[in-house]
Amino acid sequence: MAASDTETSATRSPREQPALKRVMGPKLLLLFIVGDILGTGVYALTGDVASEVGGAAWLPFLIAFAVAMVTAFSYLELVTKYPQAAGAALYTHKAFGIHVFTFLVAFVVMSSGITSASTASRAFASNLVEGFELDLGDSGVLFIALGFMALVALVNFRGVGESVKANVVLTLIELSGLLLVIMVGLWAFVDGDPDFSRVVAFESAQDKGTFLAVTTATSLAFFAMVGFEDSVNMAEETKDPVKIFPKVMLTGLTVTGIIYVLVAIVSVALVPVGQLADSDTPLVEVVRAGAPGLPIGDILPFISMFAVANSALINMLMASRLIYGMARHRVLPPVLGRVHQDRCTPWVAILFTTGLSVLLITYVSLASSDAVAVLGGTTSLLLLAVFAVVNVAVLVLRRDTSATKYFRAPTVLPVIGVVACVFLVTPLSGRPSTQYVLAGWVLVIGLVLFGVTLLINRRLGVKPEGLGDAEELQG
Repeated sequence: MAASDTETSATRSPREQPALKRVMGPKLLLLFIVGDILGTGVYALTGDVASEVGGAAWLPFLIAFAVAMVTAFSYLELVTKYPQAAGAALYTHKAFGIHVFTFLVAFVVMSSGITSASTASRAFASNLVEGFELDLGDSGVLFIALGFMALVALVNFRGVGESVKANVVLTLIELSGLLLVIMVGLWAFVDGDPDFSRVVAFESAQDKGTFLAVTTATSLAFFAMVGFEDSVNMAEETKDPVKIFPKVMLTGLTVTGIIYVLVAIVSVALVPVGQLADSDTPLVEVVRAGAPGLPIGDILPFISMFAVANSALINMLMASRLIYGMARHRVLPPVLGRVHQDRCTPWVAILFTTGLSVLLITYVSLASSDAVAVLGGTTSLLLLAVFAVVNVAVLVLRRDTSATKYFRAPTVLPVIGVVACVFLVTPLSGRPSTQYVLAGWVLVIGLVLFGVTLLINRRLGVKPEGLGDAEELQG
């Protein structure tokens, strides 16, 4: 009798759990998107991009913005057509109905979020140690990073309302740092002697051709543009996704794109490219050059600390909601779809993703800086592959006419998106081979987890239906 009761409880549909609260309006969603896109990338990637193309560092950011904008139109059509958690994984299953493919897409997206949050937590700890001039050693930094992730988990558990409100504060601080860079640049343009000739000077330290250098730099710059796709996993917690998402997502992308281009122009106009490329904190060099009297060395570590904290919070929100959505549709064990009765948050998914992040933080802390760079490049690689799938899915799902009110993207945009994303995934874009090796291992791990999930579901008597039945596509 007890065994039967246990089985009934274990196999109960996740759809019987309490619904998530719809608390996000246009303003909160806009700050969520802007804060997620800006993240840690813009504080560190400017010098790397400049090292590939010289003073034309603004061009890769502009191209990355264009590719992201095209893909955003596909996401907008799908999120307004299917306003549910799970994002790209949901769209992949509805379009193709291949369970293992759906799982891998979801696994890649989830891994990218956890990887980003884990790396951000390590950066948070490093900036905290530098800002307070502490001497704690590597073990102390690791302890702070793990403690920070525990704090992120608590904020996440408290509820999306509290999490997004924290995001508002962190985003405003993050924006203040970037606006500081832009304002210093404008001040220097008026009273200083900026070298505008560097802004249009193209040079590649590795003697690459112009096209290859630009595409290589764009692959780096694109890592700074990702983040808008995280918002689709918050669809069930947005008040009117069909009405709100199109305007807010396009506005958020435009704002961040303008900020990136302005920061890149200011950076190369005030600081020689070689100096930018050699610095771990390129924006510090920019402000020092434009306003030598400003104590930026004391200010920026704290601004950077809040910026990376924002990235960690948003990415862990995304990862936990994605796990929740997958479990609710029985792609993962139903227990991961449990929602706390009082807080109405996916508490098991939060514990699961936090546990994975703890393991990853420990690995990153023991690895070399090159390993972190390869991991970031691999994240960009995998997300671009997902974006290519989403651009195809939006065309395939045009045959589903069950929804009558949703945003419709111009057909040419998903086609352009597929071509651009696939090209940036291939070695033709100048990516190093180490990124493909690591991506291969990620996919192998995903396949192993998929097999384990099938065994668990069969043992519990749960039918692995995936993220929807194929019949749903018949209208």
